Amino acid sequence: MPISTTGTNPPGNAGTVGVPGTGLRVASLAERPDLETALLTMDSSWPGYIRPDPTLVHWVFERHADHQLVVFDDHDVVVARAASAPVAWDGAPESLPDTGWDEMLRQCMDDTYSGRRLNTLCALEINVLPDSRARNLSAHTLRALADHGRRLGYGDMVGPVRPTRKHAEPHLTMDAYAARTRADGLPEDPWLRVHVRAGGEVLKVCPASMTISGSLAQWRGWTGLPFDTSGPVDVPGALAPVVVNVEHDHAVYVEPNVWVRHRLSGRPAPS
Repeated sequence: MPISTTGTNPPGNAGTVGVPGTGLRVASLAERPDLETALLTMDSSWPGYIRPDPTLVHWVFERHADHQLVVFDDHDVVVARAASAPVAWDGAPESLPDTGWDEMLRQCMDDTYSGRRLNTLCALEINVLPDSRARNLSAHTLRALADHGRRLGYGDMVGPVRPTRKHAEPHLTMDAYAARTRADGLPEDPWLRVHVRAGGEVLKVCPASMTISGSLAQWRGWTGLPFDTSGPVDVPGALAPVVVNVEHDHAVYVEPNVWVRHRLSGRPAPS
């Protein structure tokens, strides 16, 4: 069954557009529902244990198909995707939730059903196929999502950003990591740097953006690690240690992200 087009804004009002300098095109799933399977099954850069609530993810994709973008070539091969969710936000950084990714999925559903004015896009994911990353496609896809929100009249785009290289220093606090800058004043982390170069503003850390819990058997299956000792365990790809409790047969990973804001316009989004 194709994703429905019952999003907040009329489907198709953004239009298929070209990605400058790439020969690629970008469209929403509302405009190209035939690309849904290719979008959902493309290789992801996220570790296998990153498992957002599938019910909420499916709901957001179905209800707001007009805000799920696909980047594809002339043969309709999907090379990148950008997922986002419209929410109501008062513009105050302190009101962005500490439970970033998880909470924004819930907030999108609550704001939609409550009839609040959805004035902000929350960027949930930008993912590029590995063999396309050398083309600076992540920056192009980020720009395409911001342009999409701007065309539809959203005032801001915010996102709980997952820094590219934080996994190499899981025991360093995210506050300390995000504060690092180069001599030119730009963030040291490559993905945060892409956001800032695109006009983004680093607002604050969201310390518990995503929480993944499971039995030790599940974690062994996800990672191939033994998980036979209680305490913090460094897991490949994780931005912070996974906390293991052998006695109670479970482990919990709490991922910190960084809130970034892109100002799109001063106009409220259509209701």
